[in-house]
Amino acid sequence: MKRIENWVGQLVIKYRWLFILGLLAIALMSASGMRFLTFSNNSRMYFSKDNPQLQALEALEQTYTRVENVLFIIAPKSGNVFEPQTLAALEFLTEESWKIPFSSRVNSLSNYQHTRALADDLIVEDLIRNANALTNKEIGDIKAVALAEPMLLNSMIAKDGSVTAVNINIIKPEDSSYETKKVSTAAVQLKKTMEDTYPFLDIYLSGGVMIDSAFGEAPVRDMRALIPLMFTLLLGLLVVSLRSVMATSCTLLVIILSASTGLGLAGWLGIALTPASANAPVIILTLAVADSIHILVTMFHQMRQGTNRHNAIRESIRINFQPVLVTSVTTAIGFLTMNFSDAPPFRDLGNIVAMGVLSAFIYSVFFLPALAAVLPLTTKQDNHSQSHLFVRLADFVITWRSPVFWSMLILIILSTTGISKIRLNDEFIKYFDRSYDFRVASDFSAEHLTGLEIIDWALESGEEGGINEPEYLKTVDAFAQWFRSQPEVRHVYTFTDIMKRLNQNMHGDDPAWYRLPEERDLAAQYLLLYEMNLPFGLDLNNRINLDKSATRMTVSIPNIGTAGVLDLERRGRKWLEDNAPSMSTYGSGLSIIFSYISARNIRSMLKGSVIALFLISLIMIIVLKDLKLGTLSLLPNLCPAFMAFGIWGFFVGQVGLAVSVLIAMTLGIVVDDTVHFLTKYQRGRKEHGMNSEEAVRYAFKTVGSAMWITTIALAAGFTILSFSGFQINSHMGSMTALTISLALLLDFFFLPALLLKLDQ
Repeated sequence: MKRIENWVGQLVIKYRWLFILGLLAIALMSASGMRFLTFSNNSRMYFSKDNPQLQALEALEQTYTRVENVLFIIAPKSGNVFEPQTLAALEFLTEESWKIPFSSRVNSLSNYQHTRALADDLIVEDLIRNANALTNKEIGDIKAVALAEPMLLNSMIAKDGSVTAVNINIIKPEDSSYETKKVSTAAVQLKKTMEDTYPFLDIYLSGGVMIDSAFGEAPVRDMRALIPLMFTLLLGLLVVSLRSVMATSCTLLVIILSASTGLGLAGWLGIALTPASANAPVIILTLAVADSIHILVTMFHQMRQGTNRHNAIRESIRINFQPVLVTSVTTAIGFLTMNFSDAPPFRDLGNIVAMGVLSAFIYSVFFLPALAAVLPLTTKQDNHSQSHLFVRLADFVITWRSPVFWSMLILIILSTTGISKIRLNDEFIKYFDRSYDFRVASDFSAEHLTGLEIIDWALESGEEGGINEPEYLKTVDAFAQWFRSQPEVRHVYTFTDIMKRLNQNMHGDDPAWYRLPEERDLAAQYLLLYEMNLPFGLDLNNRINLDKSATRMTVSIPNIGTAGVLDLERRGRKWLEDNAPSMSTYGSGLSIIFSYISARNIRSMLKGSVIALFLISLIMIIVLKDLKLGTLSLLPNLCPAFMAFGIWGFFVGQVGLAVSVLIAMTLGIVVDDTVHFLTKYQRGRKEHGMNSEEAVRYAFKTVGSAMWITTIALAAGFTILSFSGFQINSHMGSMTALTISLALLLDFFFLPALLLKLDQ
């Protein structure tokens, strides 16, 4: 390796212009792939194709219809929906909603198919017609029907009559960002039209399509806000730490080339950006700084000792080539193990960052030194005070090695105990903060009507036409009533409510007959008569399968989080097992998939973490050529992640999808400081013949400053990511910044104390 290090340094100086022009050409060619980058805004992008819950949902949607919707929530400022002007506005919105692209069904109070008996006939008609001409008595009758109908209450109308909704089901011909944008744009325009025409209404826009639209908006927002902020912070940090405009400019060029190469290669490979992977540039920018700082700090140190610039560059490459190579490879390994993730966006994030990190190594070791060799690079920085500071820190650790060691060990143990307080829970609505209109609308809907979390149940009768069997109807109705008795449940949409109402209608609208038909043939006749009278677009295909052997029951709940959804689904499944084993099945829906994804992802990422740990440990042992030191390095590399989880457990208490990739992702990053410290420690022992105390002091003096600067850069970069309005990125940034900070604490105190104790 030493021969390679010397050879690289000589080669870079000798062919500096070739390296500069050649690497610039390669960077530009790679970056040109950014023109192929696309943004994915499908909320299902977080699930792999072999996800069993996703497969179950797709099977259900093939039988019935896909629940992809736009939801208008209307809240009159008067607090009363049942007024002529509000009902007229609702009627207008219902009619206009059919014009939204790819709308297949519109449901509201206005077009609710109210049934009533007229002599021997069944009348099926819109609940609200010609609203402007309605009398007070007619409005009172409409209110009585709406607030008494289980299919409407808490779904289309609030209990107090203050809020109502219009739901548009969307069936897009293609699952693409363009189609989603087309629908969401039309919905937003209709909302604006309603607000201009009916200023006495507050209107909110929610639904599955708006979720997808928010998923598309999140990466654009983050790239616009966070990347400039990151650049500003890095610029300030580099100016303060390097105190050289030329060195700062060179470093900025290196990190720009690294980020552009990572994104460009992603474009060439056809990787679509998602809210999770779109922040790869911020992470690459952050990680790329570390390599450049180590190269430049060593070079300036040599120049201040009287070494000419070219020799200082050679010596910097000789000293840093191995640790920079190791840190780049280990960081790349950590991110590449994200391919074990069950969520494709995290795989993409890992691959893009890995490509950017390896590019940063090439640009830092070959391009930056070549550039430094041709530019008039000078520094006014005097590191004497900094070196003196770190020597004093080394003296403190050496003098108080035993108390420092035991104090750090106690801190590790105490902070790690917080892991016991962690529980898995996600609220996918809260992936977006309240700066998103969709989030505000969803919270308002959950407060007054029902949330976007649903559990779908496909209930099989076991035979063709079996849904008309009285026993089947009774069991389904009992299942629905059980759900309605659960405190979390806001609304249950079940076919049996329709059959009860039809039975009442066919008995002269006598309330005493609001119950299920007791004969199969009678139930079948009611259903046929009802279906024949339904208008186009409002049929029962979304509730009943083709051969009428099964029905779909939908349980709607406010935003209770994945833990609550899973608990409710388990209780529902237990009810079926105990009361209707022939119907026993699993609940389905996007809420269920999101509820399982965190646990699935943690299990899959544990495999990736074990592989990353093995590979990184093997690399450390090979590079250090010391089994003892290589094994020793595991402690300061693993402990920061466990400590971060523990602290998170004490102060937050729950983890979700974002944090499930943390160990694998940070393992490669936190190795950086450990590698640099151990290689300098080993260099002091072997090259300079120092004892352990002198070697620790040497390591602090030569690399302490660079470790401090790079950690500030890394922690600051990931802290900026924590300001993202998208919770997955925010939590990832917060936890990573915390982990990196804890890693430096351990490398400055625990690692040297451990080395001293081991050598004793």
